Amino acid sequence: MRTLLLPLSLAVACAAFGQRHLEIGVGSGVTHYYGDLGNIDGPVQWNSARPGMQITFRDFLNNKKRYITRSLTTEARISWFRIGYDETAPLRNLATTELKNFKRGLSFRNDLVGASGHLVLNAYREPYTPLFQQRFFMFFHIGLGVYHGRPKADLFRGTVDPENRYYFWEDGTIRDAPRGTTGANIIERDGKFETDLGSWLTESYPDGSALGKPRDFKAWHMAVPMGAGLRYMLTKQLSVGVEYCYMMFMTDELDDVSNLYATYEQIDNLYAEERDRTLARYISDPTGWGTVGDNDDFKTSRRGNPGLLDSFSYFNFEVSYKFKRRPGRRTYMRL
Repeated sequence: MRTLLLPLSLAVACAAFGQRHLEIGVGSGVTHYYGDLGNIDGPVQWNSARPGMQITFRDFLNNKKRYITRSLTTEARISWFRIGYDETAPLRNLATTELKNFKRGLSFRNDLVGASGHLVLNAYREPYTPLFQQRFFMFFHIGLGVYHGRPKADLFRGTVDPENRYYFWEDGTIRDAPRGTTGANIIERDGKFETDLGSWLTESYPDGSALGKPRDFKAWHMAVPMGAGLRYMLTKQLSVGVEYCYMMFMTDELDDVSNLYATYEQIDNLYAEERDRTLARYISDPTGWGTVGDNDDFKTSRRGNPGLLDSFSYFNFEVSYKFKRRPGRRTYMRL
């Protein structure tokens, strides 16, 4: 992560050193995940809400012509987004057993940290009037970003061990023993995402994993952020704003759900120890209802849709401050 943040920080610092002003915004908001997991029939899984934060650097490029306002400008962002979904989590006014994908029972959480650069269009009413006098104005942006994140899941009570796994029963409960066991106790998940899904063979992959080659999971992901928002200038320096952003990723591995279930034969070819084979089968298919383990047919052993790339939306509230230019230089620019 240092290799990503250090060049960005130096670039912003160098650009700001000789410029007339630099605006820094700090924002926090909510993400909503779009992908292969979900129990709601519709484009938005409203129960996928997770937190996110951003730091934005604006107007750090030179302003030789001393424009009062700029309709077209740039910005750079450092971001942290948490996305996730749990197909066994209950929904309001709906029994757990009635959830569309309860028997598949997949879940994940991914903390994405990265940076992006945006081209911004400020849509203000009067082009020759300073923004702080207009108060309200809209803005639109599109850019390119790179993010690091590995999908994880809460599949064990404590350490990753077959004895600590969860068992999903047909009545919608989670218990500490296999289905049908007398005296099995109803338990809750401990909320610790200890299982790194990217390090296990959860699906059939075309990279040779089924032939005994370990999975090659790529934790760096490219995305195209695009969004729009509204900003209100409280003073010449201080402003608040709201923004909606859609993050379109060029990968289908954010949620570790993309293709067919890994068959037992594929798992046995990769893992020599019986303990690892047991874990791999469970991590790929937590409920045991997803696959019988010996079928690689797309229609009957489908785990995800490889044609559906992952994405998420982000609704953000931000407070930003415009730092003044270096003193001692004459200018006619009105901020």
